[in-house]
Amino acid sequence: MRPSAVPAILLAALILSGCAASSGAEDVLTPVPSRETTNAITQPSGPIPAAAVGDPTPQASPPQQPLSWAGQVPEPQALVPADRPVGMPMPTERPVAMLMPANPGIDPDVGTKSPTRSRIYGHRFRDAKPINFGSTSPRKLAVHGVDVSRWQGEIDWETLRQQGANFVYIKATDGGDHLDPMFKKNWRRAKEAGLKHGAYHFFYWCRTAGEQADWFIRNVPREANALPPVIDVEWNGESSCKRRISPARVREKMQVFMDKLERYYGQRPIIYTAPDFYRDNLKGQMLDYPFWLRSVAAHPSKVYPGRKWLFWQYSGSGLSDGVDGKIDLNVFNGNESDWHDWVASR
Repeated sequence: MRPSAVPAILLAALILSGCAASSGAEDVLTPVPSRETTNAITQPSGPIPAAAVGDPTPQASPPQQPLSWAGQVPEPQALVPADRPVGMPMPTERPVAMLMPANPGIDPDVGTKSPTRSRIYGHRFRDAKPINFGSTSPRKLAVHGVDVSRWQGEIDWETLRQQGANFVYIKATDGGDHLDPMFKKNWRRAKEAGLKHGAYHFFYWCRTAGEQADWFIRNVPREANALPPVIDVEWNGESSCKRRISPARVREKMQVFMDKLERYYGQRPIIYTAPDFYRDNLKGQMLDYPFWLRSVAAHPSKVYPGRKWLFWQYSGSGLSDGVDGKIDLNVFNGNESDWHDWVASR
């Protein structure tokens, strides 16, 4: 080998090594699929959202056109000293994949929280099975709302709001692979009608908590003005899952689910429960979480003594214009000012 050929060979080797290192940097910047992706997502066994999640097929890059160059050949960048620490080579241009909005994942149509206070509509609901709550009647509280699922069918949201629905919780998911078929439409229409809205998940005790949290996150939008997510925990005699796990295990699974949702949505989840499940698993527990309590025959103070609550579901047999059939009725624990302050703090 002649000595005069050595510099050219070294130059070519340095350029090739720079290209290989640059390719490695791009590999590092490519998102790696989470190991916590659920089986329901990779091989769905139930209903899935109609919207496409993404096209996994890589797109071929168009062929590059050769460029003519009439000027002086620039010095290879591999030989130009750079004032940066030794380590993984970084690309000289900021990758397009790294350009993202200031608040990734937030629905851009929602915008920032508005300082204006929404109108509170008075209670005009009826009840197919009315209960006399006496001096503790929910009618004495100012802010009423509803919760809905597919079983309410098509809803006239504007009429429902005028009947006294100032907020709504919408059934989104249960288990790790079921999406309520009316969720997306109900979510969109409730928002268009001006209702404060949130989503709830029915917890399935025969599925891992992580899978269920992933499924909820996949299907429920992260909106700036949405109400906190809700975990619905109860014993369901009609469920295919007959397992009754220990109270400690119940709370462990709930904690995993709620922690994942709180990290993603930035709001502490609300716990919805019923008297028997509460007695078996939650009495005196999870004091740092807001509770939504079902109590259709007496005030929550009698059914859940000592438990602070945020929402009270006082009827499962409500009647309202705008909805065919029965609907669950709920009330917020506070006056109008308390409600506005709580909403503004979300």
